[in-house]
Order: sequence, then structure tokens, then C-alpha cells
Amino acid sequence: MHDFFMAEDSELWDIICDCPYIPTKKVGDPLVTMPKTTKEYNDADRKAVEKNFHAKKILEYGIGPDEYNRISSFQSAKEIWEALQTSHEGTTQVKQSKIDMLTTEYELFRMKDNESIQDMHTRFTSIINELHSFGEIIPSNKLARKILSVLASSWESKVNVTTEAKDLQALTIDELVGNMKTYEMNNKKKKKDSERKEPGTQS
Repeated sequence: MHDFFMAEDSELWDIICDCPYIPTKKVGDPLVTMPKTTKEYNDADRKAVEKNFHAKKILEYGIGPDEYNRISSFQSAKEIWEALQTSHEGTTQVKQSKIDMLTTEYELFRMKDNESIQDMHTRFTSIINELHSFGEIIPSNKLARKILSVLASSWESKVNVTTEAKDLQALTIDELVGNMKTYEMNNKKKKKDSERKEPGTQS
């Protein structure tokens, strides 16, 4: 959602995170700040106020009828966004519990015996994406080092070669996984070629 709003209009995300703009005026003696009536809005005021309704429209169009009924009475995009966050991510306490659970899952992650690089990467990416959705972003080079540390023992020689040949600080997870897939395919091909060359047994 953040990326969508930023692509649409970066000011809309400010509306989501902050309170909506309310045009004000100063009156009286001493001066007191109070909201303008809609008839007193100038062009700049109207454009600023429209931002809130634009953000509201985007949020409302992106949800189902049940959720719409729950947020339809809210006047600001910020209120809608906070309600949706609580509904989908839970309260701050629930959110932190989910982050803790995912962090533990990340720390204990290991490649399974006879698991392919693709299957292992899919499981790993699922954890990373969930953490990312909660604002927990792990640097790409750290992810690559994590992958190297959790590979099965059969990958030890490849891990050693990669560690010696690559700059791990600059190594991305996509580059590493691509390299590992190539290595895995070559090993499978060599194994098949070797099996074809073996003479058949005689009864």
C-alpha cells in the first residue's frame, strides 16, 4: 500500500500517516485560530482538503463490503488506515508477538535433507516477506550469509568455494541462489551422465 500511494501521489502517504489538513483562520483579539467554513476556502485549501478524500477513496476501493461497513463512518484516511492495520495486523502487542515468532523461525531456519535449492528458497522467502510486511527488513547481504550458513552438509564444498571467491558484503541473495541452482543442475546432470555410462550388471 505504501508503494501504491507513493506512486500515485507522495503527499497521499503523508495524509495516511498524519492528521488531515484542516484550513484555519485567525480571528478575534487576542487572535484565536479556528477552522474556516467551506465557503472561506481558497484554491490551496480546497486542493489540500481534496487530498484526504483522494486517499480515502483509494482505501475504500481496495476493501470488501464487510470492511467498508466497519470504516464507512470515519472521516479521515488516517482513521481508516489505522482501523485496517489493527484488523489485519492486530494490536501493537499482537504485532510484536508475530514479529518475535517470525524472528525465531528465521533464526532456526535450516535446509531440509534432500530439499532442492528452489524449495528451500521458497520457504525462506516466505519468512522474509512476512517480516518485511511488519517493517522488519533484513539487508540482502545478511540474507545471503544466512543461506550459506543453513545449507545441508552435502553443500559444504560449494559453501567453502563461494565464501572464498565472493565478497559476501556485496553478495545478494538472488545472485547466490542463482549460483546455487546452476551448481545443483550441473550436479544432477553429472549424476545422470555417470549412471548412463555404468555398464549393466549380468545375471
